[in-house]
Amino acid sequence: MNFVSPLQRGILLERYKRFLADIELDDGRRITAHCPNPGAMLGLNMPGLPVWVSLSPDPKRKLAHTLELVEVDGGLVGVNTMHPNRIVAEALAAGAIPELSGYDLCRREVKYGVASRIDFLLEGSGPSHLTGASGPTQARTPPHDRAWLEVKNCHLMRQPGLAEFPDCVAARSAKHLHELEAMVAAGDRAVVLFVVQRSDCFAFSACHDLDPKFAAGLERAADAGVEVMIYSCEMDVTGVRVAARLPWTRP
Repeated sequence: MNFVSPLQRGILLERYKRFLADIELDDGRRITAHCPNPGAMLGLNMPGLPVWVSLSPDPKRKLAHTLELVEVDGGLVGVNTMHPNRIVAEALAAGAIPELSGYDLCRREVKYGVASRIDFLLEGSGPSHLTGASGPTQARTPPHDRAWLEVKNCHLMRQPGLAEFPDCVAARSAKHLHELEAMVAAGDRAVVLFVVQRSDCFAFSACHDLDPKFAAGLERAADAGVEVMIYSCEMDVTGVRVAARLPWTRP
């Protein structure tokens, strides 16, 4: 996924009201940018951090700039929660996620569950095998003709190398886990895919301290047959791309 325009660098002055960020650009201008992230952004919202913003050509936008990347310890972290679905869509089309390759049809925003929409519904024969984050390849019998795919953005890292989700209470995400369980119970394949918009993580864990209900729900969903996948990303100021699968560290 490439950014639609060259990014501009600046320094974060303040992130407030969740969706606003005051930034001083390197050319000296002070702007207020849209911050497309409803989470806490722990570790990524401190004044003084280098940030990168995009500029929209749409003259009707109230805020022309969008906060895209935060630089921490020399690495870039994607904070735009609108991007993971686009990143995954391009990865699916390119066959960059082998576990989800081989389906004939990919539909987006399909209604399911209780007043919900799935990010992706994959239909067709799909892959003839499943590849875990570690260990041998396992045959899948019988193949599932439908795979319900829910995508979650992940950018929190409190311990070196460990990506965590969520960074605040995520009741809606917990609801999605219940609905994915129902798809498995109905005989379909269901997957929750965490897109880690940073390249310095080597494992993933649910945040038991920040949202114990979601963490317990992820365990329950996995035990019920929902597949948990985590992929890191390659990050630079031109774009974000799926990189490698990460292992899930279960308690």
